Amino acid sequence: MAKETQMQGTADFDWDALALDGYTAAERAELSDRYEGTLNSIAEREVIQGTVISINKKEVVVNIGSKSEGVIPSGEFRYNPDLAIGDTVDVYVETQEDKYGQLVVSHKIARVHSAWNKVNEVLKTGEVITGFVKCRTKGGLIVDVFGLEAFLPGSQIDVKPIRDYDVYVGKNMEFKVVKINQEFKNVVVSHKALIEAELEEQKKQIISGLEKGQILEGTVKNITSYGVFIDLGGVDGLIHITDLSWGRVNHPEEIVELDQKLNVVILDFDNEKKRIALGLKQLQAHPWDALDGDLNVGDKVKGKVVVMADYGAFVEIAPGVEGLIHVSEMSWSQHLRSAQDFLKVGDEVEAVVLTLDREERKMSLGIKQLMPDPWEAIEGKYAVQTQHSAKVRNFTNFGVFVELEEGVDGLIHISDLSWQKKVKHPSEFCKVGDQMEVIVLEIDRENRRISLGHKQLEENPWEVFESTFVEGSTHQGTIIENKDKSGIVSLPYGLEGICPARHMRKEDGSNAQIDETLDFVVIEFNKDARKIVVSHTRTFEEGEDRPSGKGKSGGASASAVKAVNQSAEKSTLGDLDALAELKEKMEKGK
Repeated sequence: MAKETQMQGTADFDWDALALDGYTAAERAELSDRYEGTLNSIAEREVIQGTVISINKKEVVVNIGSKSEGVIPSGEFRYNPDLAIGDTVDVYVETQEDKYGQLVVSHKIARVHSAWNKVNEVLKTGEVITGFVKCRTKGGLIVDVFGLEAFLPGSQIDVKPIRDYDVYVGKNMEFKVVKINQEFKNVVVSHKALIEAELEEQKKQIISGLEKGQILEGTVKNITSYGVFIDLGGVDGLIHITDLSWGRVNHPEEIVELDQKLNVVILDFDNEKKRIALGLKQLQAHPWDALDGDLNVGDKVKGKVVVMADYGAFVEIAPGVEGLIHVSEMSWSQHLRSAQDFLKVGDEVEAVVLTLDREERKMSLGIKQLMPDPWEAIEGKYAVQTQHSAKVRNFTNFGVFVELEEGVDGLIHISDLSWQKKVKHPSEFCKVGDQMEVIVLEIDRENRRISLGHKQLEENPWEVFESTFVEGSTHQGTIIENKDKSGIVSLPYGLEGICPARHMRKEDGSNAQIDETLDFVVIEFNKDARKIVVSHTRTFEEGEDRPSGKGKSGGASASAVKAVNQSAEKSTLGDLDALAELKEKMEKGK
């Protein structure tokens, strides 16, 4: 009963009325309200400002007006070595209380948020900002801007090409934000953009004061295969490769080098396109003006081949003074050949001046003139009716061109190739590169022409055939083809005869056919035209007066013809002795 009474009394006790700290409940409520009023309203995932209240090697303590202070690793302030107690810094509230009841903040994340907002604002306003070049990367540099890593392309570092990016690492530079990729959070900055506007104004001032012929000092800025870019102090000019030197230049690097200072002359400029053409060689006298005044046509000169073309070679006889040796002046030969067959770049040559035009600054040279002209004494060396060996060079439909020696060519007409063989094209008789024996028929020194013959190496066998194939004589032959309504008959001794269509009728009334072997009567023999006309019909027609028998011209003439036939294969070899012997036998037989 007593215990029950005690528990009831405890439950009825007014604990709030008990002031252990000396404050009443009303006073305590008033103090709580006053304390809550001193605290900021802080939301998570926001960037706010705080005050540095403590700094040590590991941590920086920041008061942001919350129940607890924020503790930030000192490494996040490494970029700012001058950080001091009392400084105001941005912090990002990650959470108001972690599992230990501690406020969690970050200065690094706050800088990123703040930086991203700043770079977007700077892109709109075009404001100039300062950044720290951290390191080099492919194609440019990495720059710290407001805590963000931005890319500075190599082409945006300066208005002139940069050959060494490393000299900028570790330095502060001014930039403009030129591009932002919102999706990938990429920022591109430019230092070049800061100075382009200033340079543009400088260019206008420089170009407005330019005059053709003006001489300026410049610095070699860049070298290309086609020329050299010169920095004239804010504006660039180009020296084309052809304006570097009066002589031939294979590459501008042979004349100038990077960063070299030199004087140049203004050749031309374009105000609108701001292009300036410069010259270097124009500062020196033209080599043609210094050319020996006593040099005349016919004089010998020495030089070096500097350029080759199919049509000739350019020879430099003095720096900037060149002469052309046309391919036709390289050899007395008239065959079509390339200049590369005679000379090559770098060859040292001696030549004769053929033409000289000092006003036009042109000169033509020749080297064949240093060798004797084979046509000067042509009649003595290649007299008419003399025999020589020649090389087949090429064909035409009407004959064969042969070379007697370098520079001396002759023509064998197709009709002068063989007495017996009917040559339709010279390629049937010989081939290019063959050596042929020839006889000089005619010389035209003025036009440099020689007519040659091959069949003239042997006597005309048709003079022998004339006594065998007399008109009215009968010979056996075979029809080998039909041509122009006539039959072509193969006769003895390798000859061919023509049998008109009306003379191909046989005794039974039918016409003779190809491959038939029959008797034929000679009705016409033309030695000059080398033509034999025969008839089969005449062999059986009555009342015709003709020698009887088959080929009964007989005796020595028949033997002579046989000998001619046997030597027919040799007729192109010039076997004159054999023909002379045949003729002698034939005359004895008569």
